[in-house]
Amino acid sequence: MAEWNDFFVAVAGASAALTGLIFVGISISLTKILSIQGLPDRALLSLLLLLNVLIISILFLVPQQTTKAIGIEVLVFGIIVWVVVLKLDLRIYKQKQNRYRLPYVFYFVIDHLATVPFVIAGFALIINCTNAEYWVLPAIIFSIVKAVLDGWVLLVEINR
Repeated sequence: MAEWNDFFVAVAGASAALTGLIFVGISISLTKILSIQGLPDRALLSLLLLLNVLIISILFLVPQQTTKAIGIEVLVFGIIVWVVVLKLDLRIYKQKQNRYRLPYVFYFVIDHLATVPFVIAGFALIINCTNAEYWVLPAIIFSIVKAVLDGWVLLVEINR
């Protein structure tokens, strides 16, 4: 897995920077975010997806770990984050007015495209599946895209 080292260093740095930017953005608009039902949960989702990417990248960077150990770590953390994301998504969906529920399904799907591949990667690493690391790629991409979309809503759209 040494050939993945530079990739995970870059991803860890990028996700840490984005997490910080979203956190500052939330802080700037906190009063408005807290006043709109569902937005605090959406802000938490955004931070959670980026934090997940950061932590899993760090796990891959720990030296001299076995593939099975990394797999267990990624699986456990992936399941925890997936369950929390599922609960938050369901709560947000239930709070939406009927006319906004169908559009929210798009975000719901992206959230799970951002979390489920980490769980699959964990399983694949545990059973020593060839190229198991590639399962983290879509999870990372969807996590960053979703966090940036949420960040846009939290910083720009709520002020329109």
